[in-house]
Amino acid sequence: MAMKDFKKYFIIPAAPDQVYLALTTEATIQLWSGDIAEMKAEPESEFSLWDGSIVGKNLEFEKDKKIVQQWYFGDQPEVSIVTIKLHPHAQGTSVELRHTNIPDVDYDDIVEGWNDAYFGSLAEFYEGEPEAG
Repeated sequence: MAMKDFKKYFIIPAAPDQVYLALTTEATIQLWSGDIAEMKAEPESEFSLWDGSIVGKNLEFEKDKKIVQQWYFGDQPEVSIVTIKLHPHAQGTSVELRHTNIPDVDYDDIVEGWNDAYFGSLAEFYEGEPEAG
């Protein structure tokens, strides 16, 4: 099965600790994604996003800095790993995303999902908030 990797940086207008919470807290995920989520910031716990359209297993957490997950794609032999690193940035947080072993057939959907549904929605969630002064 042909696989691809995807790597990209996203700017989120919020501090790394806020972005980390937004990515690891069930209630907050549901706010910005607009859908049901299951998530615990515990290694080896399984998660579900967008009412089960994305499911996988949490592998590693480094508070306010890093999240590593395995995403499930049917019966693929190679594990698909998502690594999200959070770096402080002048505009808030620079998110470094790396997603390995995405099946070719899913690649365009996954990339669009990262750009729009995931980090696009998260950025809009914070852009909609008044600046804390």
